[in-house]
Amino acid sequence: MAMLERDFPRDHAAAQGHFPGNPIIPGAYLLSEILRAIEDRLGRSLYPCVVASAKFTRPVRPGDSLSIEFSEVAGKRIKFSGSVGRVGVLTGEIVCDFE
Repeated sequence: MAMLERDFPRDHAAAQGHFPGNPIIPGAYLLSEILRAIEDRLGRSLYPCVVASAKFTRPVRPGDSLSIEFSEVAGKRIKFSGSVGRVGVLTGEIVCDFE
């Protein structure tokens, strides 16, 4: 299992207007950051992979630091989870068709 970190500054542009008075980092942006972090760690593109599942259980807010854990399963799947502090905020799985 590999560990990664992503920080979201208090003035993060992705949270502007999402939602006024109660800002959160959008799930699509979180997923994009997770995929990019995993690619950087593995040193390879995740293309042609498909996000088979992604579940967001708690909001990630500007100012939060997201801890990402991931592991490869049989070279064809990557399971990931994220937490802020000790609180789980998301889980998911990527299915790949590497040759």
